[in-house]
Amino acid sequence: MAEAGTGRTQPDPDLDKGTSLSGKTLRFLIKIAIVVAIAYVMAAGYMYINQRGFVFVPTGDLSTPQEKGLEGISVEQATMADGTKVTVWRAAPTKAGAPTVLYLHGNSSNLSGRWKRFKQIVESGYGLYAPTYRGYAGAEGSPSETALIADALEHFDRAAETGQPIILHGESLGTGVATAVAAQRPEADLLVLEAPYTALVDMASEQYPWLPVAFLMKDQMPTRERIGAIEAPVLILHGTEDRVIPVAHGRRLFEFAADPKELVIVEGGGHGDLWTRGLWDKVRSVWEGLDRGT
Repeated sequence: MAEAGTGRTQPDPDLDKGTSLSGKTLRFLIKIAIVVAIAYVMAAGYMYINQRGFVFVPTGDLSTPQEKGLEGISVEQATMADGTKVTVWRAAPTKAGAPTVLYLHGNSSNLSGRWKRFKQIVESGYGLYAPTYRGYAGAEGSPSETALIADALEHFDRAAETGQPIILHGESLGTGVATAVAAQRPEADLLVLEAPYTALVDMASEQYPWLPVAFLMKDQMPTRERIGAIEAPVLILHGTEDRVIPVAHGRRLFEFAADPKELVIVEGGGHGDLWTRGLWDKVRSVWEGLDRGT
């Protein structure tokens, strides 16, 4: 307002107070934004540095087949192209014309944790070729998508030297590896995917939607991009109650696969119990029903 006789306008104290409050609020919000940004960058950095610890979870000591009461399974040390040594459990088929199962296990435990499955395979007269992964019990090196696929291709070639038909069986993490092998080895006779994912990066995006995982993830394992190139028959099995890899992944992956293919949805099946819910019987049934031109 103007002073009498001067014509000058006096400052409005209420206006200055409002401006001051607005400035304080803005500075407070900027500080909060900086703290949130720092926390986000730190979390993203932690996830980036430690990401392989979330994907590959080797645990326990590697037993021998004999310690598990398995007869006819030998233990081999396979040397990969780069000199890395990994353990392989191996058995020849005992049934005429039976295939060898190249078994690629999941992300946790180790090779010997699947001994009950291997027992059923060999007791069915089928052959077994089960390698462990780099960085897991019984193997040197460190796991990665590139290394596991390269190793699995070498394992396939070693198993194929016998001239026996080969079933590629991937379990959980191993489904991505098995699919990559089948896409590059058209001579595979059957691809079995137990609780598969469309891609590891898809799973990470679902679990961490606040992170730009497509830019951060080293081992993306895009199974959905590889499965369409496979010439072998594809059998996908997934449980409706899978809390690790939702059944939607199996359904979507089936859509990407080329014929011939079959999808088995196990009602009530979880992530680790499909084998006890008839998985092996289904694999044998599909194998025996294949027209292999013989």
